[in-house]
Amino acid sequence: MSKKPVLRGDRVEIIYPDDVWELLKEKRRRTIEIIECLSHYNIRSFVHGSVARGFVSQESDIDVVIPYVLPSFSVELALRESLGINAFQKREIVHATPYHTPKAHITLDELTIVTFPLTTLRSQEHEFYAFGGKLDLDGLKTGKRVPGVDKRLLLIEPSAEGHFEWPIFERESEAARLIGVSMNIVEERVKILLRRDEIGRTGTYLKRMLRKDEIFEEVFKKIIDSDPVVRRRVQKGK
Repeated sequence: MSKKPVLRGDRVEIIYPDDVWELLKEKRRRTIEIIECLSHYNIRSFVHGSVARGFVSQESDIDVVIPYVLPSFSVELALRESLGINAFQKREIVHATPYHTPKAHITLDELTIVTFPLTTLRSQEHEFYAFGGKLDLDGLKTGKRVPGVDKRLLLIEPSAEGHFEWPIFERESEAARLIGVSMNIVEERVKILLRRDEIGRTGTYLKRMLRKDEIFEEVFKKIIDSDPVVRRRVQKGK
């Protein structure tokens, strides 16, 4: 079930019970394992979302992001060498909207995914990750938690015993300043999440699952050749 935006409310502190702290440790151990796999092959990555912010549940995804274009074989080799030959549950090319960058998704299990762009990310897409909270390997190892906005449009500010949270609606500039992002990304995310709540979850423009014998770049080239919308986005990214 999708989480509805919260538009009104005071700044309140949420105190974490012991099981949340233990679950966070467990999810971060898994995250560190994956990011270290990539790091051994000189691939820079970070975790995005609730694992970076620190407030997790059993259903919280582990979203590992490589924020730059690189050969897909290097990512797959790094993961298979460390996690095993059968580490992948599925591989997909996903193009969320014509405006966004097409990305490669490697799903390791139901809650764990490694993502990297197939063409250059726009500056606002880099900010998207900071908006939701992003954390690198050093931050994970030192137990750092970062502020970020969740799908309820609540800003999560880590505290010693849990976090403070407050709605960013009509407080967008304050949220942008605290997270360290531009007003553009805050306003864009507020608009998207409010529209999603109003009309229901919006569809993905393109999702193409790869067979075991297929290569990301080769499949993506065929998509570019056959789809003018994707082709225009790629040309804009050059």
